[in-house]
Amino acid sequence: MILSAYVARRFLRTLLMIAAIFAAILFLIDIVEQIRRFSGEGIGLSGAAGLSALNIASSFYSILPLITVLAGIALFLNLSRSSELVAIRASGRSGIRVLAAPAVAAALAGILAVAIMNPVVAATTKRYDDAVTRIRSDGGQTVSLGDSGVWLRQALRSRAADGTETLGQVVIRATRANPEATTLYDATFMVFAPDQGPIRRIDAAEAHLQRGAWLLNDVKEWPLTDPNPEATARTIQTMNLPTDLTAARIRDSFGRPEAVPVWQLPAFINGLERAGFSAQRHRVWFQMELARPLLMAAMVAIAAVFTMRHMRGRKMGMLVLGAFGCGIGLFFLRNLAQVLGENGEIPAALAGWAPPIVALLFALGALLRLEDG
Repeated sequence: MILSAYVARRFLRTLLMIAAIFAAILFLIDIVEQIRRFSGEGIGLSGAAGLSALNIASSFYSILPLITVLAGIALFLNLSRSSELVAIRASGRSGIRVLAAPAVAAALAGILAVAIMNPVVAATTKRYDDAVTRIRSDGGQTVSLGDSGVWLRQALRSRAADGTETLGQVVIRATRANPEATTLYDATFMVFAPDQGPIRRIDAAEAHLQRGAWLLNDVKEWPLTDPNPEATARTIQTMNLPTDLTAARIRDSFGRPEAVPVWQLPAFINGLERAGFSAQRHRVWFQMELARPLLMAAMVAIAAVFTMRHMRGRKMGMLVLGAFGCGIGLFFLRNLAQVLGENGEIPAALAGWAPPIVALLFALGALLRLEDG
């Protein structure tokens, strides 16, 4: 037990050190990118640093499995160089028992990452998107779900007879939408003018998103600037309302799955499906988050297959390269399974759990083969 705790502490210390190095590298790279991206907005170095601090959390979280395999490689290399690994094996410890301590530590780190870091990443991602919207000051688009239906907000540009252009806002509420987010049912459009408040209300039985405009059917329009809007309301069969929204932008505005805290994902998925949207992307992401601790344990097992041995000379470099290459291969296999799951080619649970389980079983099989010769 004491020996296992010692190995686990060594692994966690190595993991934290490598994670700090990668976080610093990501921050420096991202701050340069933010300065380049918003060079014309005058945000300054402090503003770019603030944006980078919000943005790197998502990038760091996504490469955490690769950091884990590097920590596993570094752990076993250090144990080998100090001959501690030889002493541990000479005491009668099997390779599986030596691996158990860092693998369990990696799984516990994965559980903490999902429970604590995932909500932090979701919050920083949302704040980063809001900050970018404020910097650009283009009105933006937001989408939210509630018990009363789907809510959207879009910018509305109108050009007067003298050629001047004004930027207004349109708030849209719909009872539900189709899975492709191109049709809204029982939709209400509230048009707001700058510094005037609401000026028009438009109700439509259906609203179809076309290129550059909403096509509204069974329409009733109220001019809210009149003293008696109902008296001057008009009913028409169809109407076009300009928009710069697209189906892809609406779907993305629901929040990338990683922008929703894992604790809120089940309720968010139910809300999406209740509104008529497809929640496949979020289901796949939820399963992948649940499987993240197992993935990190599998990364340590892959490192152990190549480096948990007494190594000297040029052979060590090839084994380290092989361990890191297999870790990258598992990382991309997981991303491929995610794409297949989001496209509905495989079930969400299979996309999330199959890659780490298969990798862990192959790693354990290879270790057992090395043990038995």
